[in-house]
Amino acid sequence: MMADVRRYKPSDRASVRRICCETGFMGDPVDRLFSDRKLFADFFTAYYTDIEPEQALVAEHEGQVVGYILCCSRHPRYILFQTLLLAGSLPRLLAGLLTGAYSRSDMRFLRWFMSRSARETPRAPKGAAHFHINLLPEHRNNGTGRRLFTRFIRQMEDIRVAEIYGQIQTYARRRPDRVFERFGFTLFDRRRVSKFADYGIEDVYVSTYSRRLHPSS
Repeated sequence: MMADVRRYKPSDRASVRRICCETGFMGDPVDRLFSDRKLFADFFTAYYTDIEPEQALVAEHEGQVVGYILCCSRHPRYILFQTLLLAGSLPRLLAGLLTGAYSRSDMRFLRWFMSRSARETPRAPKGAAHFHINLLPEHRNNGTGRRLFTRFIRQMEDIRVAEIYGQIQTYARRRPDRVFERFGFTLFDRRRVSKFADYGIEDVYVSTYSRRLHPSS
């Protein structure tokens, strides 16, 4: 089951978006939380695949992409891109609202996103690069994630990135502190997230883990 790790190619874009949606609800398919997969994938992957594809890595097994790690090393550009993306998505959102295309769960997610997501996002080290990692379930415990992460850190060191961080969902049965500590990361901040409460899932947090790579970039 061990996958090969390689650089992202434009032809991987659809696979990355699919994996993002297949793992968007605490590692399970996102549809239970938000059914508009296009918007979900746009917001969580489009910057990385369209603006900084040179930083992305994928894991491939038997010709299929089974995981990825994406990176943003230019935070101001990321904020601008996400702002423009959100503005450009308003017509689609309004159409969905007016036509009744969105379910109650969709509406709950949108309300949370607009009103609470910013204040429930933990702090991050200023000026650091950030990463976003996902794996299909069958490839989460076979060393594929470790291989992705090892190559990613080496890649960041090679381009002299000073510091990197990731923001990871953590909860009672998924506390990755030891995993990140193994790679030299420390907990930077943690905040409770309320978007899963309606599903009977309490005490979910988003945790920022960071690591210094070089004294300066």
